[in-house]
Amino acid sequence: MAKRNILLMIADDLGKQLGCYGNTKIQTPHLDQLAAEGTKFEQAYTSTASCSASRSVIYTGLHTHQNGQYGLHNGRHHFTTFDHVETAPALFSKHGYKTGLIGKVHVGPSSAYPWDLRAESDSRDVAAVADQASAFFESSKEDEMPFFLTIGYIDPHRDLTRSGFGNVESYDPRLKKTEYKPEDVAVEPFINDLPGVRFEFSEYYQSISRLDQGVGMVLEGLKKSGLSDDTLVIFMSDNGPPFINSKTTLYDAGVCLPLLIKCPDSPSGIANPNMVSYIDILPTLLDWAAYPTPTHPSRIGRSILPILAEKTHLEDWSRVFGSHTFHEITNYWPTRFMRNRQFKYHRNIAWRLDFPFAADIYGSFTWEDIRNSESKMIGSRPLKDYFFRPAEELYDIQVDPHEVRNLAKEPEYKQVLDEMRAAVEEWQRRTEDPWLYRDGVSMLLVKHHLEAGLEVPDRFDFDENAPQSKGLPKFDSKLAWGPEVEK
Repeated sequence: MAKRNILLMIADDLGKQLGCYGNTKIQTPHLDQLAAEGTKFEQAYTSTASCSASRSVIYTGLHTHQNGQYGLHNGRHHFTTFDHVETAPALFSKHGYKTGLIGKVHVGPSSAYPWDLRAESDSRDVAAVADQASAFFESSKEDEMPFFLTIGYIDPHRDLTRSGFGNVESYDPRLKKTEYKPEDVAVEPFINDLPGVRFEFSEYYQSISRLDQGVGMVLEGLKKSGLSDDTLVIFMSDNGPPFINSKTTLYDAGVCLPLLIKCPDSPSGIANPNMVSYIDILPTLLDWAAYPTPTHPSRIGRSILPILAEKTHLEDWSRVFGSHTFHEITNYWPTRFMRNRQFKYHRNIAWRLDFPFAADIYGSFTWEDIRNSESKMIGSRPLKDYFFRPAEELYDIQVDPHEVRNLAKEPEYKQVLDEMRAAVEEWQRRTEDPWLYRDGVSMLLVKHHLEAGLEVPDRFDFDENAPQSKGLPKFDSKLAWGPEVEK
C-alpha cells in the first residue's frame, strides 16, 4: 500500500479573495490551479473567526468550547488546548508518521502539539518556507516514512504597522512583487468604499499574491520529490479578512472561507456546494491515513473524503455550527451560530456588552476612515448595529447574504427562529457547551444543582425586575447532555 502523505497549508486571515472564488482583480494562479486539479468547496466554514481558536479546531476536530483553546494563544492572552485532548500531530506520530510544522504555530501547549519538526517562524519569505518544505519531503522519503506536514503561513495577516501586510520587507529574489493600485481592487461588500479601505486592500492583495507564489513553490517541491501521487493536499485559511465586519465576527465574511482539496485519484475541477465545517478536517485526515478517528464523548466531525466529487447539494451536508468566545483576552464576546442553506442564526450570549475590537482592526486606516465618514455605516450595516447587538439574530441568507436585516423579532419567522434556537441548544448539549445559559447562568456548570431540584427560569438573562424563580416557566433540567443527546 502506498504511503498516504498529508500536506496541510493554512493561510492567515484569508477570505475568498482568490481568482478561483471569482475575484477577477487579484492574481492567484497557483491556488487557482490547485482548485482546477482538485475540489473547491464553496461552503466551508470555520467554527470561529479567530486565529488560534480556529487552528485548534482544525487540529482537534472539536469546537473551542470543547478543546479549551477559547482565544489567542500568544502574549497576554495565553489560551491553551486542554491537556487531555488528542491533536493531529500527536495522533499521526502514534500512527508512524513523520510530523512537521513550518511557520506559524499559534496553539499550545507544546506538549499537546508534539510535531517532530517544529520550525516555528514569523517569516513571510515564502520561498524560504518552500525550501524547508522540500527538505522535509526529501527527509521523509529517505526515512521511508509517511509524512504529515503543516505549513502555517503568516500571509496575508497584517503586520504591526497601521496599514501594512509585510510588503516593505526584502524577500528571496525568486519571488515576484505583485503590486496593486488602490483604484484597481474589488472592495468587498461587507466594507465601505473609502480611500483607506482601498489602500489597505491593495496591500492585502499583494500579500495574497506572495502567499500564492509560496504555495506554488511548495507544490513544485512536492512534485520534484516524486510524492505528489501519494499526498493529500489541503489549502485553507483560519478566518476571514482582517477588516472590521469580518475577522472576529461570525458573519459569513469572517467564517465562510476557502477550502481546496486535491486527493490522488479523485476527480478534478469539482466545485462542491456542500456545507462542511472545520471540525471535519481532522476526521478527513485520519480517514485518508486509514486511522480511526479517536473517540470523544461529544465528537461530531466526519470525513469529507466520501463527498469530494459531489457537485450537487446533499441533505446530510446542509448545516454547520460555530462557537466563538474570545479573540484577545479583552475581547469577550461568546456567540454560537447555526447556518443552513437559507438561514443563519446567532445566539449572542453576552449581548449586553458592546462588540469588542481586535487591536489590529482598531488601529487600521480602514476603521479610521469609516468612523470619520458621514454615513455611520459599516458596509451596508448601520454602525450601531455592529457594536450593539440583540440576544438573537436571524437572517435569510438567500435574500440578505450580508446579514443586515435581523428577522428574529418578526412574527412570520417565529417558527424558523424556534427551530434553529432548538437545534443550536441541542448541539450545545451534545458538545457539552458551558455557554448554554439560562437566567444568566451556565446550565452545565450548575447541572448538579439542577439534578438536586434547583429551579431555573426558562429565559436567557437574569431579569432584575422579576428576580423570582418561582411561578415562571422552568428550564427543563431533565434533558440529556453530551453523547446521550441525539445527533
